[in-house]
Amino acid sequence: MPFARELAAYGDRVALSTPDGDLSYRELADRVAATAERLGPVRRLVLLAGANRTDALVAYLAALSAGHPVLLVPGDSESTIRSLTEAYAPDVVARPHADGTWALDERHPESAHTLHPDLALLLSTSGSTGSPKLVRLSHENLQANAESIAAYLGIDDTDRAATTLPMHYCYGLSVIHSHLLRGAGLILTERSVSDAAFWEEFRAAHGTSLAGVPYTFDLLDRVGFEHMRLPHLRRVTQAGGRLAPERVARYAELGRARGWELFVMYGQTEATARMAYLPPHLAAERPEAIGVPIPGGSFRLQPVDGHGPDIGELVYSGPNVMLGYAESPADLALGRTVQELHTGDLARRASDGLYEIVGRRSRFAKILGLRIDPQQVETLLEEHGVAAYCAGDGEALAVAALGGVGEEARIRRLVAEQCGLPARAIRVRVLSELPRLATGKPDYKAVRHLTRPEHDEAPGTGADLRNLFAEILDRADATEDSSFVGLGGDSLCYVEMSLRLEEALGHLPTDWHTRTIRELRSLAAPVAERPAGQDSLETRRARPAPGLRKALWSWTTPRSWRTRRTLETGIALRAVGIVLIVGSHVQVFDIKGFAHILIGIAGYNFARFQLTDAARRERVRHVWRSIARIAVPSMVWITGAVVLTDFYDPANALLLNTLLSQGNDRFDWAYWFVEALVYYLVVLAALMAVPLLDRLERRYAFGVPLVLMAVGLVGRYDLLGLASARPQLSPSVVFWLFALGWAAARAATVRQRALLTAVLLFTVPGLFQDQPLRTVLVIAGLVLLIWVPTLPSIGPLSALAGVLASSSLYIYLTHYQVYPYLQEDFPLTALLASIILGVGYATVVTRAARAVRWL
Repeated sequence: MPFARELAAYGDRVALSTPDGDLSYRELADRVAATAERLGPVRRLVLLAGANRTDALVAYLAALSAGHPVLLVPGDSESTIRSLTEAYAPDVVARPHADGTWALDERHPESAHTLHPDLALLLSTSGSTGSPKLVRLSHENLQANAESIAAYLGIDDTDRAATTLPMHYCYGLSVIHSHLLRGAGLILTERSVSDAAFWEEFRAAHGTSLAGVPYTFDLLDRVGFEHMRLPHLRRVTQAGGRLAPERVARYAELGRARGWELFVMYGQTEATARMAYLPPHLAAERPEAIGVPIPGGSFRLQPVDGHGPDIGELVYSGPNVMLGYAESPADLALGRTVQELHTGDLARRASDGLYEIVGRRSRFAKILGLRIDPQQVETLLEEHGVAAYCAGDGEALAVAALGGVGEEARIRRLVAEQCGLPARAIRVRVLSELPRLATGKPDYKAVRHLTRPEHDEAPGTGADLRNLFAEILDRADATEDSSFVGLGGDSLCYVEMSLRLEEALGHLPTDWHTRTIRELRSLAAPVAERPAGQDSLETRRARPAPGLRKALWSWTTPRSWRTRRTLETGIALRAVGIVLIVGSHVQVFDIKGFAHILIGIAGYNFARFQLTDAARRERVRHVWRSIARIAVPSMVWITGAVVLTDFYDPANALLLNTLLSQGNDRFDWAYWFVEALVYYLVVLAALMAVPLLDRLERRYAFGVPLVLMAVGLVGRYDLLGLASARPQLSPSVVFWLFALGWAAARAATVRQRALLTAVLLFTVPGLFQDQPLRTVLVIAGLVLLIWVPTLPSIGPLSALAGVLASSSLYIYLTHYQVYPYLQEDFPLTALLASIILGVGYATVVTRAARAVRWL
C-alpha cells in the first residue's frame, strides 16, 4: 500500500505524539521496515489485536507495506480474538503479552490459506464484532478512501489528529490512513474525551482534528467542550450513526464562533469508511442531510416497493467499495464479488442536490400486519424529547429509552398513536443509559433483549452479570453498557461488588468500576481455565445470602483456600483499620492512626465513584444520595444512643458536635469521623453544582485536588484558628488527608505519586504529638494506597475482608454502645461483639435502603 511504504519521505516531521514522547516519520518508517522484515516476504494472514498504541500501529503498517493481509480485531476483547483465531486460523498473531510487551506469534512459516493478491484488510461488519462474517478490503480500497477523505477534509502535513476512536473500527482507522497519507501527525492515545488528561495531551500536541460518533458528542457535552480553549483546532468530524439535526446545527454554529469546521459524514465498513460528507458551510442550514458523495464516488436510488418515486435504496459506487464478504477461510481466495454497494438505507435526493436518509430498509418490521420503520419511531420520540433506540423482532416493537420512573406508559402511548399498534405490541424499557456497541453505535440486539420478559433470557447472554449489578445496586435497569459508576455505585457498595465480580470473572482489572458489563463479561475466564475453587455464577446462586453467613460459608469451603485472588488495597485497609480502631478502643492493643487513613481512603473513593463522566446534575444528585446513605443511618443510631445513655451531647445526633459542642468528654468526639465525612461531601456537592467549578475539575483532574490539598494544609496547621478542642479530630485539620486521597486516585504518573508521597512525609509528622508509631502508621497506610492498587489474597481472606470493609462505617457507629460494658472483664468478647453488631446493622441499613429508594 503506497502510504504505508512511503513514510520515510516525510523525514523528521512528527508522525506520532504519544504519552512516551514523539516519533518522527523517519523513526516510524525504520520500525515498520524492521517489523516487515520479521514478517518476511511470503504473504501470510496476520491477526492483529488493534489498539491505539505505537506497537500495534507499527505491526499494522508493516503488514500492509509487506503485502500481508491483516485481520484487525479489538485488542481489548479476548472473546473476539479467540473466536476469530479459531474461525480463520491466522498464520501470525500480533498482540501484547500480559506484561505489556508486544509479540508476533508466528504459527505457520507459509500461509495455511490461499490469499487473493488484492486482499489487504479484513474487518468485522458494523455490529458484528466477533462474527466470522468479515469485510474484504483491497489495497486500492484503502488508498482510494484515504485520498478522498484527505482531499475533502483538506488535511495537510501541519495537521494533528487525535485517535479518539478504536483502531479496529473503520472510522478510527480512516483517521489514521488519511493523516499518514499527507504526512500529518497522530496524537496516539487510548484515553476518552471525558478524561481531563486527554485534553492536556491534545493541547500539548497542538491538536487540530477530533473525530467522534454520536456518543462522543454526548461526552463532549458533559465535559463542557463548548467552553474549552483549543486554539489549534481546525475541524471536528462526525460519523458512526445519526446525530440529531439540532445538535448538528448547534455544533456547526459553535465551530463558526470558535474558528473550526464541522464535517458530518456517512459511511459503512463495506465502503472502507466514507461514502458522503456534508460541506461545513451547509451544516447549520441542512443538518438533516448526509451531503454529497465523496470525491470519486457516486450514488443512485434504487426503487423500493411501497415508497414513492423520490425515495429508494441508496446504492453507492466507487473505488472504495469492498471486494466482498468472507464467511470462512476459503473466501480469502476470492477476488471481487461486489461491484456496487447496496447500503440498505432508504434515501432521497433533495432539490439542492444533497442526499437525506429517511429510513433503513433492513430495519423495517412487520408487526401484526403493519409495516413499521423503527428509525421513524426514534425520530418521533426525539421530537417529544425522548432519546430512544427501537427495534422490531417480528412479534412486538422494542423501545429502549432514556427517562425516569413511570415514563414507560407515556412512551408506549406516543408510539401506539403514531404507529397504529396496540399497546400490547410495544415493549418499553426505560434506562439510565442506552445500550451501545464498543464503537458507540446503537446496540439493537441488546434493545430487543432488554425489553424481552425475564423468562425469555437466553443462557450465556451476560444476564448473570446484569443480575449481579441489579442485585447489589438495586438497579433493575442495568444493561450490557452500564458500569458500576454509571449506575450510581459508591464506596458503600463497591466492596461487595468487587469481591463478587472477581469471584465471577476469575480476575478483576483495577478500573473495573468504570468498565461496562459487556467489557467485564469479555474478561471472564472460560470454565476450563478457572483456578480450582472457582465455579460458575449459576452454581454460586445456591450459596447463602450476602453478608457474614456468606463469608463464613466461603471460609469453611476447603477448596476456597486454593483460590488465588487479589484484594484492593483500599478494601484491605478498611478491613484491617476497623478492627484496629475498635481493638484500640477496647484496649486489646494500642495501634492508632487508622481513622486518619480512612479519611484518605474516603477521598480516594470520592474521586473514583462520585467524580464520574456523568453530567453535572447527575454527579451532584449522586453525591447527595451518598450523603443520605451515610448521614441518615448515622443520625438514627446516634439519636438512640443519646436517648438511652448519658454519654453523648444531643449535638451528636445531628452530626453537629464539632460545630456546636465545647465538651471535652471522649464520647462527645466519638463520631468526629462521620461528621467530617458528611461536612466534606456537603461542601463538595455545593461546589460541584457550580458549572465553572465542575468544568475545572473535569479539565484538571489532578490539579484540583492538589489545590484543595494546599487549602487543607492551612487547616492542618490551623493558621486561621478554626481547630476544635481536639485538633487531630477536627474536620478543618484533617481535610488535607481527604484531598490527598482524592489526588491519589487521580495520580497517573510516577512523578505525581512521588509528589503525594513527599507531601505525606513532610506534613503528617507533628499531627500526633509524641506518638511516632501513629505517625508512621498513617504515612505507611497512605503510601500503600498511593503506590499499590491491589494486594495478593486468597478466597476466604477476601470474603472476610469484604464483610469487614463494607460494614466498617456501621461497626464504627455501633461499637461505642457495646465495648464499654464488656472491655474490662471480656476484652476479646467486646471486640467480637462490636464487629458482629456492626455487621448486623449494616445488613439492616442495606435492606432498608433498597426498600426506600431515596435513601
